[in-house]
Amino acid sequence: MNIELLAPAGNTEALDAAINEGADAAYLGLKTFNARMRSSNFAWSQFEATVDSLHKRNKKVYVTVNTVLTEEETEKMYRFLKYLDSIGPDGIIVQDLGVVQMAKTHFPKLKLHASTQMNIASAKAANALSRFGISRVVLARELSLKEIEEVNLNTSCELEVFVHGALCVCQSGLCMFSSYLGGKSANRGMCAQACRRLYTAHTPQGDKDGYYFSPHDLQLIDYVPDLIKAGVSSFKIEGRMKSAEYVGTVVSAYRHVIDNWENSKKEAVETGRRILAGDFARKKTSFLFVSSKAEEILNPNQAGGTGIFLGTIDKTAQFKIKEVEGKTKEDPMRKVHYALLKGGSYTPDFGDSIRLHTKDDRGRESWKIQDIRIEKSVSKKGGPTEEVWIQVPADFGIGDSVYLLQTKSMSKRYAPVLPKSLSPFRKRPGDDKLPELKLYPELSAAEAKNKQEDKRGKKILSKSNIDIFPDGLYVQVSSISSLHTILSDRPVRVIINLNEDTKEALAGTGKIDRPLPFSKREIFISLDPFVGQAESDELEIYLLSLIEKGFTQFVINNPAHITMLKNKNLNLVAGPYLYGFNRWAVKWLQENNILQFVSPIENSQKNLENVYAPGMRKQVLIPVFAYPALFRMRFTLPKTYDFLYFSDKQGEAFKTFSTPSSSFVLPEKPFSITDRIGALEKKGFDKFLLDFSHTEIERTEYRYIVGSCRKGTLLEDTSRFNWKEGFYDPAKIEARKSKL
Repeated sequence: MNIELLAPAGNTEALDAAINEGADAAYLGLKTFNARMRSSNFAWSQFEATVDSLHKRNKKVYVTVNTVLTEEETEKMYRFLKYLDSIGPDGIIVQDLGVVQMAKTHFPKLKLHASTQMNIASAKAANALSRFGISRVVLARELSLKEIEEVNLNTSCELEVFVHGALCVCQSGLCMFSSYLGGKSANRGMCAQACRRLYTAHTPQGDKDGYYFSPHDLQLIDYVPDLIKAGVSSFKIEGRMKSAEYVGTVVSAYRHVIDNWENSKKEAVETGRRILAGDFARKKTSFLFVSSKAEEILNPNQAGGTGIFLGTIDKTAQFKIKEVEGKTKEDPMRKVHYALLKGGSYTPDFGDSIRLHTKDDRGRESWKIQDIRIEKSVSKKGGPTEEVWIQVPADFGIGDSVYLLQTKSMSKRYAPVLPKSLSPFRKRPGDDKLPELKLYPELSAAEAKNKQEDKRGKKILSKSNIDIFPDGLYVQVSSISSLHTILSDRPVRVIINLNEDTKEALAGTGKIDRPLPFSKREIFISLDPFVGQAESDELEIYLLSLIEKGFTQFVINNPAHITMLKNKNLNLVAGPYLYGFNRWAVKWLQENNILQFVSPIENSQKNLENVYAPGMRKQVLIPVFAYPALFRMRFTLPKTYDFLYFSDKQGEAFKTFSTPSSSFVLPEKPFSITDRIGALEKKGFDKFLLDFSHTEIERTEYRYIVGSCRKGTLLEDTSRFNWKEGFYDPAKIEARKSKL
């Protein structure tokens, strides 16, 4: 079996390093629609030349198209896919179900790979996608070796597995933290790395600062032989924002082990480890590959960035030079000064690359040392000594930390992959019109009352379906006790999260077999967005038992749920984690017989109205109040984390808690648009959700929130999330500024 070593290429220099060190393939992003919008990425001509050059070397190129897209971006995506189809990369890595639908419909020759952002952690999820042209899945990073083996045995999809690089503390594709803080969604390639920030924990002993959610870097060099035996097709290295030197170092290490482990596993792995000792990244972890101990994943005392600690700035001084050439057009000159470090074990030199980190955690910057000054002095013991002052940006001062990213001696020149002239490579996306897309029912509000379309349209408009999905207020809860709380103002329907607390009560197998205060017709069961291979079979058996007991309504949040529940004559609702941000994604869901939709919590009003025409708006449930799960982790937090609340440097407060198998972070300030219900009703929307997931609601608080919904009043001290402004978009911000 040929194992593919897949390397990141954030720019052409990293591409050169990857290919020259032995990568079989490279993955890269262009200037749009990829999950690393902050990396350099490739220009059109560079990309076309890369495909041409690598194919001549019998190597492969994959393109990242791994973000969700809004409705107004779908035409741009259509043009982009048509362009990719004309170039012929070996695969495109996708997250949005709408991209899957669009590619399947109009560009069937494109090979589709499911991004790790799709949260594929089971064979059932992979199989749900394989029917729609997905040939490879990039597995979620939260899986164990045993789970990976089982996925391979139960799917025809190729498996791509991350083996090295930075980790997300959150379950793949489910992070909301960065988006909550300012619209910079991880699902849009704009992650602000909330997990790497310094937070203040409010403990019984007092406040304590720490990097409580910053994980170590993944390193599976020891397990390369095991992964090969498990049937993995491609070993993926993370790092499209890393330097060429980093990429070259990591590729050479894994190349060596892949090529030599059969001759001597021990020697090959030891050599690989020695090579990786020079990657200058964070401390390493195998994550959940062989263990789920949080103490082996997180280190609150470790700064969120990479590099070897050089010390803190002890003194600063001005010598002669006050400005140097900057790194960007916007900042052509930089004010600098000189810094003397203390507390490190290595003295930096001219040409070394460093990272500076402010003590208040508000600023980080990579910097190449362009000058040093050596000052003679006398030590405390009376002997001569030298002080090495390094030139740094003047933004950084006493107490700030400095890390070594790369020494000048590590710099290595690689033969270029791309030709000197890119003039032959002139293809660009065109200005084609997006073909019309018909959804069910694609009718006006008036027509929807009288007209029925095909089989799906009839099901949507039937009286029985209206009874199943009635107008009004829906309430979502995580515990059986909360069901009794909300009886004080009974909702038209209740959504119960399936979890450790509710599982036995729903099945009627608890110690106290008390009837639920809502009928089965009034209950929707919401399934967790993460479905690991280890629990997938047990979950399917359990769901079948619920169906036998008469439960027929489910909110699904993972492609695995489609495999489990298809062809059973159920009422399936697409949950918020299936990310129906555009009409093409809705079309994909409809083709899977999913006819009602919960709007994603990250959505904006503008996009909501763009996606759902008036005739479809009765099929949509809109969250108007929620404590969104900002982090969802597949492990329990360390026992040393003796706090429930923590805050960031801006004073925003958050709550954390763990279950026997997971951990969560919620905002203290909930999302709320309860005062907008009246305006939405005028637009034709008539179903609204109060989501009390992961929290115990008190009766008085519940009645107050419901009252706000009925009166249309604003709830104080709440967040609009992205409702008004939408996703953070630098291009739109610049366009707005130009009009001022």
